[in-house]
Amino acid sequence: MDLDSLTASFRERLGDNSGIDATIKFDLGADGVIFVDGVSVPNTVTNTDSEAQCTVQLTLEDFQSIAKGDLDAMTAFMMGKLKISGDMGIAMKLREIL
Repeated sequence: MDLDSLTASFRERLGDNSGIDATIKFDLGADGVIFVDGVSVPNTVTNTDSEAQCTVQLTLEDFQSIAKGDLDAMTAFMMGKLKISGDMGIAMKLREIL
């Protein structure tokens, strides 16, 4: 799955109001970014590289594995495959969405 397909899938999964009430950036390195504005209603999901309250760094492959349920986000974090900067409280809300 490429970045555009993954972004569209993530947008569909979040819906109009995810309840996150924050901005989150998934930094996928050279593959790009997925930016979630969970403050605005309806929520928006784009590939714009904007400042966020919480940034999650991981590879596109690991993001896809987490989204499919093949890789647990906490396991990825403990293995160093997923790095978080910013508000950790927001990051904890992601478990419900992913």
